[in-house]
Amino acid sequence: MSVKSEKAMLKELNPEQREAALYFDGPLLILAGAGSGKTRVLTYRVALLVASRGVDPARILAITFTNKAAEEMRGRIYRLVGPRAGSIWVSTFHSACSRILRREAERLGYRKGFVIYDDDDQLRMINRIIKDMEIDTKRYPPRLVRSLINDAKNEMIDADSYRDRIEDELTEVVSGVYKAYQAQLFRNNAMDFDDLLLNTVAVFELYGPVLEHYQERFSHINVDEYQDTNLAQYRLVKLLSAGHRNLCVVGDDDQGIYSWRGADLRNILEFEKDYPESRVVRLERNYRSTRVILEAANNVVSHIPGRKEKRLWTEREEGEPIRYFFANSGSDETAYVALEVSRLLEGGEYGQRDFAVFYRTNAQSRPFEEILLRFGIPYKIVGGFKFYERKEVKDALAYLKFLLNPDDTVSLRRIINEPKRGIGETTLAHLDAFARSQGVGMWEALQRTGEVPNLGSAACRKLAGFVEIINGLSAEVERLPLPELLQAVLDRSGYLEALEREGTFEAEGRAENLQELKNAVVEFSASNPGEGLDAFLERVSLVAEIDLYDEEEGAVTLMTLHNAKGLEFPVVFIVGMEDGIFPHMRCMGSAESMEEERRLFYVGVTRAKDRLYLSGAAYRSQYGSLKMSPESRFIRDIPRKYMEFVKQEGPATIEVSGERVGLGEPGVLAAAFQVGDSVVHDKFGEGVVTALSRSRSGPEITINFPAFGEKLLLLEYAPIRKK
Repeated sequence: MSVKSEKAMLKELNPEQREAALYFDGPLLILAGAGSGKTRVLTYRVALLVASRGVDPARILAITFTNKAAEEMRGRIYRLVGPRAGSIWVSTFHSACSRILRREAERLGYRKGFVIYDDDDQLRMINRIIKDMEIDTKRYPPRLVRSLINDAKNEMIDADSYRDRIEDELTEVVSGVYKAYQAQLFRNNAMDFDDLLLNTVAVFELYGPVLEHYQERFSHINVDEYQDTNLAQYRLVKLLSAGHRNLCVVGDDDQGIYSWRGADLRNILEFEKDYPESRVVRLERNYRSTRVILEAANNVVSHIPGRKEKRLWTEREEGEPIRYFFANSGSDETAYVALEVSRLLEGGEYGQRDFAVFYRTNAQSRPFEEILLRFGIPYKIVGGFKFYERKEVKDALAYLKFLLNPDDTVSLRRIINEPKRGIGETTLAHLDAFARSQGVGMWEALQRTGEVPNLGSAACRKLAGFVEIINGLSAEVERLPLPELLQAVLDRSGYLEALEREGTFEAEGRAENLQELKNAVVEFSASNPGEGLDAFLERVSLVAEIDLYDEEEGAVTLMTLHNAKGLEFPVVFIVGMEDGIFPHMRCMGSAESMEEERRLFYVGVTRAKDRLYLSGAAYRSQYGSLKMSPESRFIRDIPRKYMEFVKQEGPATIEVSGERVGLGEPGVLAAAFQVGDSVVHDKFGEGVVTALSRSRSGPEITINFPAFGEKLLLLEYAPIRKK
């Protein structure tokens, strides 16, 4: 394949991008504004290290925050420098740490083949510990305990140090659970996500020669999204770069929106203090948005004290004004969004995938889902129930995890009675008590059921059947290719057979999900020849929600503002612009939280390429009652000259650029349904609209259903959608 010359690469960069891409010696901070081509700069910089400087590709480390971004960067570098790109480490923090620990974890007492517990595995274990410790789950919910343990790990506070910080009954309970949780993880030969970072730091700090090896290994370190790093990630980067100080970090403090995940904005704000000799390059030219959108964005973040000064600019046209609609009610707001999407789709300039609706919290999606259904506009939700969180998928993965690591009691407990084998909690309690008394693991106890007190012959037979299944599958782990191993698990465990016996539509859908899991295994095996079960499970454990986002899917995207970071859309709607919703009520009492809310708004604004809509409502139903809210204070951050105010004349109409558009009775009815439309009702099935009307109770629709005759329905409550 052809590779690009240094001259050709540099020709594709603007002056500031070239400066950043060609600075190789010493620390470098690239302050990259939204849409300024930071990924291109980082990619070209890595490629130029190889092509121009002759750096051994194996000595370059490039860190991104999602697997998807890592894959894209790896592909871009390959297209620039060819096969030499294959030995560059391009990965997420967690993937890089996992790779290091596969080699080094035994120094900390772990055995080969440790497994990675995801959030659900973590919660299951904490649930079990809380139950064993007889803690009141109403006073101390397991999710709260898990959250506090995660917070401690984000601050690099281990279980012993946490005990020194006990200040009330809650922290005392958490301290006990934290200590038991870490001990159980170690017994299970398992780590959670935070442990991957913390244990890598521990290995580096405890074993000087190991740190020196990796410092020598990585002569050039590049970190993307540096504003999102937490304390452990900061320590890792500082340790690895301490010798050569050839560290390049790319980020934007204006897009620091993840403090609740442990991200520390000080890491980027104080980079020059950590590295006084560093060079700073600002990327301020935006290639994404119109001038109007950028001026609005600049004004939004200009109110944040202590930020790194930068001002985005573009050579693009001025563009459409930002349309702002403060509706009378929440239903009027959703109707307006649907009307605008429909209008722009009919104009032919945009396709369905060009639209995104952003909201502050997931709970806001429901009314927009309903209105888009009524308009017959396909949509997808990013942030709903993720594929790898579906029960049947997690069950299948638990089988694979246990085959890889028989010490994994969390996975064992999950699969021992899935599908149902009549092995109940009482049987498991007897097994657990025996295992503890003998100082052995649950799996060894299972193979000694004849010695377990109070265990009847029927329970022993059922347990022996399970052991036989696992032993048979264990013999196949090394022999069978991954796709065939998964199929063997699904067949021999009886899982697929149980779904077939159930015979419901839900069971059919679950079986289809398992087929999709097999597709994932096939794709992994094809793209990673020679990699085994441990590598596949590691990939699945580290997959991020945004990695599953498909930009090419033809549907309007609904997502939270936090999930929108890193994406862009021609047309963006930011909804729920009311004080209490956005900014969120719980953030309004803290200056720091309000600054982060403002940055979150900035992120939303800068996702828009061509058109930006902002909307809110004076009244909306919340928590079962009607609530009145003032418009969001963030609206005042945008100069009026960049905005077009959409007026609502009354409960039924709005005015857009002098043209009246219907809401309420004429609007939603006329826009969503017309006489003659084919529709589907959840109960009555297919039918045809025969009339539209209005009563004192609200808009009505008359539908003729072949199987049930003509029905008059209140439109607000009718579960109908266009066919």
